[in-house]
Amino acid sequence: MSRRDFSERDIHMALDGELPGDERTAYEAWLEANAEMKARSARYAADRAALRAAFNGVLDEPVPVRLTKVVLGEAPVVRMSPSRSRWWLAAAAAAILVIGDAGGYLAGIGRLGLENTAEDQLAEEAIAAHVIYAAEKRHAVEVPASDKDHLQSWLSNQVGLKLVAPDLAAQGFQLVGGRLLPAGQGKAAMLLYEDDKGERISLFVIAESAAKAKGTYGEEDGPEAVYWLDKGYGCAVVGSLPREQLAAVAKSAYGQLLAGLKS
Repeated sequence: MSRRDFSERDIHMALDGELPGDERTAYEAWLEANAEMKARSARYAADRAALRAAFNGVLDEPVPVRLTKVVLGEAPVVRMSPSRSRWWLAAAAAAILVIGDAGGYLAGIGRLGLENTAEDQLAEEAIAAHVIYAAEKRHAVEVPASDKDHLQSWLSNQVGLKLVAPDLAAQGFQLVGGRLLPAGQGKAAMLLYEDDKGERISLFVIAESAAKAKGTYGEEDGPEAVYWLDKGYGCAVVGSLPREQLAAVAKSAYGQLLAGLKS
């Protein structure tokens, strides 16, 4: 075959087993010659594995027909409260995509044709990432806390913000490490923390925000996100702590993040 330029779409096709066999050799050579794309492929593969692990208990269960029709736009959407509609539809889509072995396109499912504000999108992406990675034991982070200096500089360079991992020892949490994640059309830094009881919280930081807002987003039976958005950055602190405790942790984390950005 004639040589062609590959793209991120081909990474998803390769992971989903949809890349034509006669293109595989050229694709592998392209990956080897593009360190960033090779790292991205590895990250997507890890995300895919984590998603499959998260849904492992229900992978063999049939997806309800009515739910499939809603996700595919073949049935009217039943309105839920604002804090439930996009999140649960996204979760349904994730289940369908994972079961259908098409996990490569999960980055865009949060919108699903529904209106979504900047703060909703930030909170939803932060909660989705927390649900996946806070439950991971061996692959929760890409860079551990033992390599904190590298973690901070790497994520800062990738996201485009001077990122300082907050010290939350006073709130009972120690840094586990962090990872880089897709967020909308850009990238997000995720920092994971854990207390002595094994309870985990995460910080999700982006650099693309043009909005200005703050608030709390989530469900009574799931993790909540306390978020801030300002010109040029956004931050969400996610956890399943009592609301007042999560707010106190978030206030400390945000103050330190903001100080780091301005230093």
